[in-house]
Amino acid sequence: MSKCPCGTGSEYAACCEPYLEGKAKPATAEKLMRSRYTAFTKADVDYIEHSTDQSQRKNFDRSGTLEWAKGSKWKGLEIVSTKDGGENDTTGEVEFIANYSYNDVDQAHHERAEFKKRGSEWFFVDGKLVQEPVRNENKIGRNDPCTCGSGKKYKKCCGAAA
Repeated sequence: MSKCPCGTGSEYAACCEPYLEGKAKPATAEKLMRSRYTAFTKADVDYIEHSTDQSQRKNFDRSGTLEWAKGSKWKGLEIVSTKDGGENDTTGEVEFIANYSYNDVDQAHHERAEFKKRGSEWFFVDGKLVQEPVRNENKIGRNDPCTCGSGKKYKKCCGAAA
């Protein structure tokens, strides 16, 4: 028996395998997210496409998805947060980080994914990359004029809350 790639710690046969084989449907948005990650690790493009909402399938790049999935060394999935997406919900959001290596370069795909339940089945609708904050090299000094244009010093205006 082998552990499931999705990171739950469960055996693959008892976790994502029934979803990928079509024997069961994920009951929550998070379970669908985990099963989609597992599908990427196995380059199961059919499952990835099928679990994508019908409204988004026309934009599905089958060959690009297959190339990315096969060309990557998948290193783990971290679920950062979930919002709704339970068994009794119709929409959900899962923020995750998929760690992988592509062309021997470590990568982290950090996304906030939207899910929709149609009937009794969850589907991936869209995802937005989460950008890590970039520190501005030109740091604003406390006594500099505020960038909002108020004419006040930064420390007495927008910097007062910081």
